[in-house]
Amino acid sequence: MVVNKSAVSKAAGAPFGDAASLGDDEVDRIFRALADATRRDIVWRTLTEAQSVSALADEYDMSFAAVQKHVSVLEAAGLVNKNRQGRERLVRGNPETIRTVQSLLDRYESLWRQRIDRLDALLADDPQDDNST
Repeated sequence: MVVNKSAVSKAAGAPFGDAASLGDDEVDRIFRALADATRRDIVWRTLTEAQSVSALADEYDMSFAAVQKHVSVLEAAGLVNKNRQGRERLVRGNPETIRTVQSLLDRYESLWRQRIDRLDALLADDPQDDNST
């Protein structure tokens, strides 16, 4: 699906904001990453406190390699960052990407609310209601 950002911006009555910097591929990568429950949980856990991949792996019924792959998908989407601290690689959620995604979703919500308001107005002005005989 191709997102027409300018149409969403105009319909929302404001510039596209932080989400303007995201291309369609980036938006797709972010939502694909968030489509998995384990990855959403990893983002949640690492937004409150940085954790090592080993500590994360201890929380799930899967191999270290599987958790590492989930973290790699999240990192590619910009949802987490990995930083070396001593011998460990700490994973920390990226709240800036979450805010950018929220901005994008807010624009879609505004667009749909405007459409519903217009539909409500059309239904309220329905001439068939006036012609009841």
